[in-house]
Amino acid sequence: MGLTGSGMSNFVNKLTGTREDKAARQLKSHTQTIREFQVNRSNRQYVFVDTPGFDEAYRSDRDILRMIAEWLEKKYHGNVKLSGIIYTHRITDNRMSGSLCKNLDMFSRLCGDRAAERVRLVTTMWDRVKDTRLAESRVSQLETNFWKPLIEAGARHKRFEGNSSRCAWEIVQDLNGGAEALLLQEELVDAGRNLNETTAGKALHTQFQKLLQEQKETMKQLQEEAKTQRDPELVRQLEAEQRRLEIELQKTWNDMDKLKVPFFRRIARFFARKTPVVNGHSAGSN
Repeated sequence: MGLTGSGMSNFVNKLTGTREDKAARQLKSHTQTIREFQVNRSNRQYVFVDTPGFDEAYRSDRDILRMIAEWLEKKYHGNVKLSGIIYTHRITDNRMSGSLCKNLDMFSRLCGDRAAERVRLVTTMWDRVKDTRLAESRVSQLETNFWKPLIEAGARHKRFEGNSSRCAWEIVQDLNGGAEALLLQEELVDAGRNLNETTAGKALHTQFQKLLQEQKETMKQLQEEAKTQRDPELVRQLEAEQRRLEIELQKTWNDMDKLKVPFFRRIARFFARKTPVVNGHSAGSN
C-alpha cells in the first residue's frame, strides 16, 4: 500500500519477476484494481497483493478505501490473514505534503496497533537520490516524527535500495512467520461495523469535513470578491472558478454520503459474519 506513484507496483514486479511497465516507475496510478500474484520460492508459496494508491486523479479516496475494505473483508471471512503489510514512500519527496500525511493517517488507522509489527515502512527510489545527506535527513525526520507512532507500535523501516529483486525479497523475508488481522478487518467482520463506523472510515469522514469547510470558505471569498470587481473579464473568471468549486463541493458531499452503507448491506453483513473458530484456533492459512 501507499500513495499513488510511490513504487508499489514496481516493488511487486521485482518480487514476481514481472517485466517492468514504465508506468510503474512514474508518479501516476499504475494499478486500477486489487491484483494478486502467486510466487513459489524455496518450497513456500507467497501471495503478493498490489492495491491502487490513495490520492488518485480519477478516483476518490473513498472509492479506494471501499475497494480495499471489501477485499480485506472477503479474505478475513475465509480465515486468511496477512503475513505482512508493506507501505511504500518515495525518499525523493522533499516534504510531507497534505496528501502524504492523510494517506499515512489512513494507513495507520486501517492497520491498528496490533498489526503494526507486521508493517514494513519501505522507502523507495533510492537510485534517484542525488544528495545522500539530504536523503538521510529525510529518513531521520520520518523515523522520529511522521512514522514514530507506527515504529513505537512495532513497525520497522526498510530501504528498497538498488531497485533490485534481491533487496525486495530481503524485505519480504524479514516478515516470515506469523500473521495478524488488521483493525479494519476486525471492525468490519468481528464487530459487524459499517465502513463509515470503522476507525479508517471515521478518519476519512473527518478529512472530507475539513475539505468541505475549506471549499465553503473559498466559495464565500470568491463571491465577495466578485461583488467588488468592475472588470467584466475578471468577474467572468471568478464566476467560472465559483462554478468549478460548486462541482467539487457537491462531489465532496457525495463522497461523504457514500461512506454510509445501505440498510440491505448491513443485513447481508450480519448474516455473513466470520465463521466461529473451532477449539480456539482458526483453520485458515496465513
